Amino acid sequence: MIVIHHLGISQAERIIWLCEELSMPYEIVNHTRDPVTSPQSLKSVPGNGLGKSPFVHDTETGVNLSESLAISDYIIYKYAGGKLALKANDPHFADYLYWYHFSNSTMQANFVTSMFVNNSGLAPDHPMQHFADQRLEAGLQLMDERLKENKWLAGEDFTAADVMSVFSVTTQRYFGPQVSLAPYQGILRWLKDCSERPAYQQAMQKGDPKMKLLLGAEPPAQSLLAVGGVTSDIWKK
Repeated sequence: MIVIHHLGISQAERIIWLCEELSMPYEIVNHTRDPVTSPQSLKSVPGNGLGKSPFVHDTETGVNLSESLAISDYIIYKYAGGKLALKANDPHFADYLYWYHFSNSTMQANFVTSMFVNNSGLAPDHPMQHFADQRLEAGLQLMDERLKENKWLAGEDFTAADVMSVFSVTTQRYFGPQVSLAPYQGILRWLKDCSERPAYQQAMQKGDPKMKLLLGAEPPAQSLLAVGGVTSDIWKK
């Protein structure tokens, strides 16, 4: 069985959702932020000195693993026979690979860069602020254009690329930047479709039952970084 060490309001929601989509058994071990970063309980998990989440332990093989995409590939290919990934002979295989890796290599990286820059106290006209804003906007525009032309990121099939990508434009916004998705109607349509999937609903209820889901255009008025982390109520239903 896959044991998922789940840090509340984190990328670990991706792995819970993945397991729900695959209808595979798993166990959640919950950890609470302290009050923004990883708590000692997560850093004390054997093999997870960095306090990463998601972090999984496979009780059958003894494997410990962190990093969302690595965990996703491990589960998909070891236990799901490749389900939610496209085969190499699929005409959209390259699209799948691109958007699957875009989720962390570009979109999540852009959000995190912007989050740090926005909280660094730089002047609005500082070159780094302009760079971060421009990169984030360009990534969102590219994703939006893709989703205006395709139902899912890889094409007509729902895949792990979608599972890995939702976090960045939803829950990540609790940490910043406070970006509106109103200009990105393709992304908003896609988020609605994702949120209507029973597996997504079950995953979010199991992983973060108290969290208000950021599926609409507007972000919270303030980030968790600005209000003392999870001790505030801005993230609660």
